[in-house]
Amino acid sequence: MPAPEAGAQDEAAPLLYDTERPGYKAMWVGICLECLEFAVFFFVYFTARWHQPQAFQEGAARLWTLGGLLITLVMVTSGYMLTRMLHHLEAGRRGRAQLWMAAALVTGLIYPVLKLLEWQWNQAQGLDAQAGIFVVVYYYLTINHFIHASWGLMGMGWILVRMFSGSYSATDLRGPQSLAIYWHATDLVWLMIFALFYAFA
Repeated sequence: MPAPEAGAQDEAAPLLYDTERPGYKAMWVGICLECLEFAVFFFVYFTARWHQPQAFQEGAARLWTLGGLLITLVMVTSGYMLTRMLHHLEAGRRGRAQLWMAAALVTGLIYPVLKLLEWQWNQAQGLDAQAGIFVVVYYYLTINHFIHASWGLMGMGWILVRMFSGSYSATDLRGPQSLAIYWHATDLVWLMIFALFYAFA
């Protein structure tokens, strides 16, 4: 019996991955713009820190370090859950993918709660806009990150609703992939913020 032609076999096999890039091209453009935006923010940070190192050293000691660490754990854990969601969706296990997507959203929603608690801590410590250059730069970066993370959380909600309505499959992953890529980029920015502010050395 003759072996099937390679072309026919390739056509029959499901396309589980984009051979060029995962997710939508527009999302990659958006992430590149986000990285450029935060590059400007970090330039402001290092410029201010260069000119007033004492203010940054004293300010970092007054931040809620435990809160920053908890936010880091929430961001990274939620990102891991998104990778598990994609793994099960690629394998055709829609039910498990939905559970991991829901878990990622619920975990991610802890982030704004922690930020609210952190802002209350800052007020109690006198870390407001009148407290000097360190606090101004700190809010400049963290509020912008909060906005980007909020977009990611809204994206999680949208993907979850679409998954429960029957959208996405092993051959249609670009939406969930785009969300996961965006969230991982937001994770990376937060890790840099944590290192520069909370784990200040």
